[in-house]
Amino acid sequence: MKHKIKKILEKRPFRRKLRPEDSLKEAISNIPRITNETVAEHREEVLGSARKFIYPLRHSLKKIVTISAGIFAGLLLGFFIYCVLALYRFHSTSTFIYRVTQVVPFPVAKVGSDFVSYESYLFELRHFIHYYQTQQRVDFSSDSGEQQLADFRKTALQGVIQDDYVRQLAKKQGITVSDQELNYQIGLLKNQNRLGSSPQVFEDVLKEFWNWSLRDFKRELRQQILAQKVTSTLDTDAHNRAQNILTQINNGGDFAALAKQSSDDVNTKDGGGDYGFSIERTNRDLSPQVIDALFRLEPGQTSGVIETPLGLEILRVREKDASSVRASHIYLSFKPLTSYTDKLKDKTRPHTFINP
Repeated sequence: MKHKIKKILEKRPFRRKLRPEDSLKEAISNIPRITNETVAEHREEVLGSARKFIYPLRHSLKKIVTISAGIFAGLLLGFFIYCVLALYRFHSTSTFIYRVTQVVPFPVAKVGSDFVSYESYLFELRHFIHYYQTQQRVDFSSDSGEQQLADFRKTALQGVIQDDYVRQLAKKQGITVSDQELNYQIGLLKNQNRLGSSPQVFEDVLKEFWNWSLRDFKRELRQQILAQKVTSTLDTDAHNRAQNILTQINNGGDFAALAKQSSDDVNTKDGGGDYGFSIERTNRDLSPQVIDALFRLEPGQTSGVIETPLGLEILRVREKDASSVRASHIYLSFKPLTSYTDKLKDKTRPHTFINP
């Protein structure tokens, strides 16, 4: 036994146990010294040690980004396919789909080089549907209701295509509708109490009957004014006739005789243009422009040429009190707007992307 222990001790070199201060000096002496010459070498050594942890992290991050992008692209493609099917195959009119068309410019037709937006088609169609569902109680799931809905779809599609032709004519003629013109028209309607007793009442009526906001109403009114201005600009014959008649009146011509001879209103021309009833400010049978002009005139006075949505008017007030007037008029109708838009249709036939 002693012999074995002796052999083990002979093989192991004897190391004297160092004092603490000697151990510290030995450890410090083994630390590599960093100098200006060796700093690059040591930096690379440290970075090399870190790369084995950084590279796997970068690889994982890249994989996460790739997978996330793939999922997002798939969802986006699926959403697009859903919308295309909902619009072009199932002809959805839901509020969600309508909101989508307000963001994504899906086309419903092409007129020449112009695309007609699906949003404009749904804008027209949805207010028809709302009115007849809420006010006329039409059941669009019934046989007669389905046929009526099909008719509304055709009407709405033809309407937005017609509006595009109007915009093309307006652009060619340099015709626009300013905010001032729009506000003036709204002012006439308010003054004649055609928009309800207050702004809130009017907005409530728009919502109840047409599911429109005030902004939607202004949009529709702007398009109507644009169509009127296009018709008025292009129908130079009506303006020439009106100016000729007004000149004769100003030179002493007989108003009633000229009305019988020239007026296009078959209901009043034989009576010398007499409306045949007292006219109040709230009258709904006459255009706002005519009502406004009548109450600006005094008895015996004749107006200039008044432009209305359907034609030109020359007015004469015979009697007037605080609330009503009695008057006569000479009416000259505009040519139908279709007489101008049909010429464009002959040149550029519309192509529709749905079959309502």
